[in-house]
Amino acid sequence: MTGIQMGQYPPAQFLIAHLSDTHFLGADAAGSPRPLYGRVDTDSQAAAAMRRLRGLGVPLDAIVVTGDIADLAEDAAYRRVRALVEPVAEELGAALVWVMGNHDERSAFRRELLRAAPSAGDAPVDSVDDVRGLRIITLDSTVPGYHHGEITPEQLGWLRGVLATPAPHGSILALHHPPIPTPLAAMTVLELQQQQALADVIRGSDVRAILAGHLHYSSTSLFAGVPVSVAAATCYTMDVAAADRELVGVNGGQSMNLVHVYADRVVHSVVPLAEAPVVTHFEAGFLARLEALDDAGRRELFSRKTAEQP
Repeated sequence: MTGIQMGQYPPAQFLIAHLSDTHFLGADAAGSPRPLYGRVDTDSQAAAAMRRLRGLGVPLDAIVVTGDIADLAEDAAYRRVRALVEPVAEELGAALVWVMGNHDERSAFRRELLRAAPSAGDAPVDSVDDVRGLRIITLDSTVPGYHHGEITPEQLGWLRGVLATPAPHGSILALHHPPIPTPLAAMTVLELQQQQALADVIRGSDVRAILAGHLHYSSTSLFAGVPVSVAAATCYTMDVAAADRELVGVNGGQSMNLVHVYADRVVHSVVPLAEAPVVTHFEAGFLARLEALDDAGRRELFSRKTAEQP
């Protein structure tokens, strides 16, 4: 990400990696990671996401993982995810934000991911991270023992208190259950309940974006006037174009999102995890040539009169 402005917009102020639904399992008798549903290599998919982040070649401000970290909340699964993601966050200078999902369990989540004493018992895992003046608020939308989402009145009161004081660069809210509709009929029973109460707290606040997971496919919408971005799972994805009233999970289409936070907007971009054939490649030297030109020269370089165009 160049620091030189060549278009109409200056560089983003913050860069966040948004991943979701890793769904790691523990190990088998031989000590090898168990594949999800006997066929999905969750470790390789999450490792591919980490390689993509390392390949960016720029620092990250935060890595946010929006829930369902472990499929069965096994300690070994949490430790394996942590061992994979923590070194990358440290290497890239990123804050690491873990969000509770409906497959996670609060005690193991606190112990293995947050390395915190289980003194809070089964209380929701809500938190606030300050990243150079950008506030990332984590809201635990899980209901122990169930897969749908709820936010308690006590949590809403806590959130209202946090948002009462605006952050220097605004707030980003991260939770597992997205407060948006899903076109998959069978998933509607798993949605976040009583969404209007959350909307009443968020509307008019400094929340600039909502990051979520749970759906296992990428989706975007608005909630209380705030853009919502759902990151597809790194483990497997749901086929949104499957036959009506069918719920089909496929081992393909896994991705993560890059979130570029500008002074006046937030841009969410989907990054596939699967390697694909390269058909064209403009190296760093080409970008340096662009930076040396004025606007007219850049347009000329990319005109239809030259072979040097993407």
